[in-house]
Amino acid sequence: MFARSLNKIFNQKPQKLTVCQLGNPVLREIAEPIADVRDRDIQQLIDQMLIALKENKGVGLAAPQIGRSLQLVIIASHANERYPHAPQMEPTAMINPKLISHSVETEKGWEGCLSVPMIRGLVPRYCEIEVAYTDRLGDRQQIKLTDFVARIFQHEYDHLEGKVFLDRVETNLDLVSELEYQNILQTADQKAVLL
Repeated sequence: MFARSLNKIFNQKPQKLTVCQLGNPVLREIAEPIADVRDRDIQQLIDQMLIALKENKGVGLAAPQIGRSLQLVIIASHANERYPHAPQMEPTAMINPKLISHSVETEKGWEGCLSVPMIRGLVPRYCEIEVAYTDRLGDRQQIKLTDFVARIFQHEYDHLEGKVFLDRVETNLDLVSELEYQNILQTADQKAVLL
């Protein structure tokens, strides 16, 4: 009986995470720092978030989006149907991240969010940033991020501060439906082929 119970525990698949949607109060909370990076629950949370990110075809995910008000983000840029021109990078867990510095220059770019489905917005973001964080092994890291990957980080970092991309849009005229966004992408790709 005891052996059967142990088998059941060790053979469990990671719990499937549900992405919190706009209106859920956790998305408006200031996330708490993580005290022990090596804690088993934190390591399991990172694994679950990596799976959720892949299943939802996202390029970034913050712990508040899955109902945990903790300072943890995953950045995982890769081309997919939601972001066909995204650069490729290894998924990176960033624990207790800090935005150290940023460029003066900003640029508007299209953003969507797993917590705000079916809407895209043109959001101004810094073009280059410097970030410090603790990795999942407990080592402190400091890196520069540019362009789309810098945008992903800033988007996810906002979640740790209780913000969503809608808070950064300068005007409602910069909002479109997901369907219209796909039309914009298709038109831009067709123009690029003609040039």
